[in-house]
Amino acid sequence: MLRLTWTRVGRVLAQRATAALGGGSMRTASHGHDVSETVDMSAMYWDRVDTPLPDRPYKDVLTASDKSLKQKEKGPWSQLSKEEKIALYRMMFHQTYPEMKQPSDEWKTVLGGIFIFMGFTGLVVWWQKVYVYPKRPLTFDEDWQAKQLQRMLDMKVNPIDGLAAKWDYEKRQWK
Repeated sequence: MLRLTWTRVGRVLAQRATAALGGGSMRTASHGHDVSETVDMSAMYWDRVDTPLPDRPYKDVLTASDKSLKQKEKGPWSQLSKEEKIALYRMMFHQTYPEMKQPSDEWKTVLGGIFIFMGFTGLVVWWQKVYVYPKRPLTFDEDWQAKQLQRMLDMKVNPIDGLAAKWDYEKRQWK
């Protein structure tokens, strides 16, 4: 029974996907509204030092003054003023190379975020040490370990090539 339900759901989703991909102003049967046009996002504008010529210009939609400047561009460039040349450049590119290479202050934000994260982590570790973890075991104390070592030597643990072999029992010191 569940299998039939999933099959029906799959069919409905497939029908909607094909209706959405149909394009244009296609009417959907159940909703009664137009399907919107798709926008090509494959070629977007990016200012990148390693890509000197982007796939599309910075300004796609031109104003009336931009269109007249584009017409003037087709003539000799010696008749263009410096401001008009800069305006033509800014229509095609958003930033110049020196503007792209100019260092930003983003490193301060990143470093601040790292310090905040490390501080919060330190507080969590401190809280766990104080409230979560048990007290340090008695066997970690230096007195306990010294007594344990003396006990192992008194019992002559591993006397051939181990711990007891390196202890001089007459002088009571390490060989």
